[in-house]
Amino acid sequence: MATTLNRVDVPVRLRGKRALDVAVAGTALVLLAPILAAVWLAVRMSGGAGGAVFRQRRVGRDGVSFVLYKFRTMYAGASDHAHRAYVRLLLADDAPTGRAGLYKLTDDPRITRIGALLRRTSLDELPQLVNVLRGEMSLVGPRPALPYETELFPPEYDARFRVPPGLTGLWQVSGRNRLTMRQGLDLDLEYVRRRTLRLDVEILLRTVPAVLHVGGAS
Repeated sequence: MATTLNRVDVPVRLRGKRALDVAVAGTALVLLAPILAAVWLAVRMSGGAGGAVFRQRRVGRDGVSFVLYKFRTMYAGASDHAHRAYVRLLLADDAPTGRAGLYKLTDDPRITRIGALLRRTSLDELPQLVNVLRGEMSLVGPRPALPYETELFPPEYDARFRVPPGLTGLWQVSGRNRLTMRQGLDLDLEYVRRRTLRLDVEILLRTVPAVLHVGGAS
């Protein structure tokens, strides 16, 4: 009997998660449309080459890549060499995280002035609501990793790719600007082990205060 219930529970849970993703992401895109338009205009007027929306290849569920959308926060054509080196240091626990937060360089010269504000407030992440509607991401899940990051992750973190990456996650509401990269990856694994619809709702409710706290501290 227990085996039968477990077989039924998994697809039901997944359908509930997907329904939550579509309902919240769709509603948020409608309600936040004026803010999205204002940010788009601000980025366009900030100068520099490149469009307002930045497209970047990320690694999703089961290692399948997809194009992630963000508002542009960097100057067009900026090199990623410094960030690649930083990720290697983070994985070796040789680079303490600072006010910029996990995965982000402090005082990164590639960031525009408007981009710094968008990053502090996480407004640059809002276009990922489109990725959620398309099913490439979920509202809650592990951070969507860059391809070169996945090549550096130790094998014990492969399980984080069993679920779709998230717009927010357990690492983000657990002190993201004070974590080492390995601590963040460990939280990704914890989420995969514990994931339930209830946990997703709890993380979503904790996300806004967490983001506001990080932004206010920067």
